[in-house]
Amino acid sequence: MKAFYKLIYNRHIVWGKRTTFLRRFSLFISNEGFVRIGNNCFFNNDCSINCLKEITVGNDCIFGEGVKIYDHNHGHKISDIPFGKQEYSCERIKIGNNCWFGSNAVILKGVEIGDNVVIGAGC
Repeated sequence: MKAFYKLIYNRHIVWGKRTTFLRRFSLFISNEGFVRIGNNCFFNNDCSINCLKEITVGNDCIFGEGVKIYDHNHGHKISDIPFGKQEYSCERIKIGNNCWFGSNAVILKGVEIGDNVVIGAGC
């Protein structure tokens, strides 16, 4: 599967060694986006990464089922334009080494998570 994503996203993704993921892993990277995943990372069932700008994941991170990562959000500041028609706002995400994300955690734009951090399920 990593080879499939590398074929699709080519220079927009770097996979670390021994990084694995289970069923229904989903990855989207825009033409301007870049994703870097460190060594020895594990993504459980139903995880997704959605990148318009930049997402970096350190080494030895584990992601419980259903973890979602988004470096962007719909625009919402112009009241007379529907949310879906406004430009996205984007900020990079940086995740350190040896982090554990509980099931259904959601990581949003602009977040920087240090090393050795646990994020609880559903956070």
